[in-house]
Amino acid sequence: MTKQTIFPILLATSLLLQGCGNSSSGDALNIIEDNYRTTYEIFVYSFADSNNDGIGDLQGIINQLDYINDGDDATDSDLGCNGLWLTPVCPSTTYHKYDIYDYTSIDEEFGTLEDYEALIKACHERHMTVTFDFVMNHTSSEHPWFKEATSYLASLPEDATAEDFDESVCPYVNYYNFSKEAKEGYEKLENCNWYYEARFWKGMPDVNLDNEAVRNEFFEIAKFWMDEGVDNFRLDAVTSYYTGNPEKNIEVLTWLNNAIKSYKEDAYIVGECWSSQSEYASYYESNIDSFFDFAFADKDGIIAQCAKGSIPASSFGKALEKEEALYASYNEDYVNAPFYTNHDINRSAGYYSGENVQAKIKFAGGLNMIMSGNAYLYYGEEIGMKGSGSDENKRAPMQWTADESAEYMCDGPENMDDVEMLYGTLEEQEGDSDSIYNYYKAAIRLRNTYPVIARGTTSYLGDCNTEGLCVLSKSSNEYEGVTIVVNNTDSELSGDISEYIQADASISYELLANNPEEHASLNHGTITIPSYGIIIVK
Repeated sequence: MTKQTIFPILLATSLLLQGCGNSSSGDALNIIEDNYRTTYEIFVYSFADSNNDGIGDLQGIINQLDYINDGDDATDSDLGCNGLWLTPVCPSTTYHKYDIYDYTSIDEEFGTLEDYEALIKACHERHMTVTFDFVMNHTSSEHPWFKEATSYLASLPEDATAEDFDESVCPYVNYYNFSKEAKEGYEKLENCNWYYEARFWKGMPDVNLDNEAVRNEFFEIAKFWMDEGVDNFRLDAVTSYYTGNPEKNIEVLTWLNNAIKSYKEDAYIVGECWSSQSEYASYYESNIDSFFDFAFADKDGIIAQCAKGSIPASSFGKALEKEEALYASYNEDYVNAPFYTNHDINRSAGYYSGENVQAKIKFAGGLNMIMSGNAYLYYGEEIGMKGSGSDENKRAPMQWTADESAEYMCDGPENMDDVEMLYGTLEEQEGDSDSIYNYYKAAIRLRNTYPVIARGTTSYLGDCNTEGLCVLSKSSNEYEGVTIVVNNTDSELSGDISEYIQADASISYELLANNPEEHASLNHGTITIPSYGIIIVK
């Protein structure tokens, strides 16, 4: 087996194939078009501006799509992601667009329906899927359903109760959850003595998903977007459909999954079930394809703990093996959705302190990319953008260049703080072989080279009696298996892996986060790995 060394240097195709001058060509890309992808999340407002109004828009994404995927596997100038998730794009009163008042249009700040259709077409030409962010827990208080319902309530006598509701007069009065009592999670209407459920904010009234008419409305909305060419749906806030009632949430998810797939059999659905791992594992009973893997995300998740060294690398491997068995116990056809950060979570560049901070930032991204499933990458993480505290800070403009007035640069949310970006812009990192950006490209390329990494079953093999090492296998009936060895320490480590590999096995890929002058070696079954290294052995 030949050796492909990418530590990373991805400045030219020749360097990529030659591998830093250490050996000849490596394994070719083998990108499979299924649900096991690498999906790039874009917060639309802050990504790329096409009309110089300071607000990111759909045409801006189209213009920069080659950055994510240029459609040519022979090049190495793109990230290599083959899925795209956009945060909501429908008309809304807020910059984040999670309070929607028209579910079948595009917010004019972002463009037009024709722009969205053009984006989908451009993605499909690149063999990328498009994920629509489906907000079904609540609408905007400016939605016609809610405005008509509240207007009707204001017309009722003071002593009226819910039993007096007349759907023939106002069909929308039962689209929401109204009460005469000030219940937990309820807000008071301004024009009458009624309260309405609004768990997130008074401008986001929760809908009544017990109402079959409401479910039918959302199914029609889903069909509209599937007809537009949408491939996938990301379901927002599924634990809040029925707050504190997982069984009811699973029931509505089962209905939704069946409904969507009755219309588009190959639609892929991922749910945001922000809860404990044991709880979101149980949601797989709904047959929804994926749920975001929160146990591995954020500053205290398993990925960050491993990168910080607060747990040994073996704990990362054991957790992978354990969770795959857990999810499969609820649905053997599940597809995990590993992620590290998103638009609601502090950016990862702020998780680390002390020595080797940049190496830890890279290494953590590499850990995310070797997890099975459909892996998600939040825009800007690949260049080490910072942002914490308020939601606005987590959604800062994509740092294309240091010139804030340059083409594509966005202003960002109005209440965003000034955040110092420590690791440079994309423009500055592109030419630096040791940058976070080039590491991420190498990590995604690793995922695109060996299909078994995303699709295989993970087995924890051992730690070679060396704390800081972790030996994993990825196996599949369809794809050639690999052995993965991880070093999560700041020192070079060695271990005997001969019992886990064939006698003629060799290193086929290096993903090294720290010193680009160091490389891994495998001699007579003993592997030596530089600090913060992820090594593939075949």
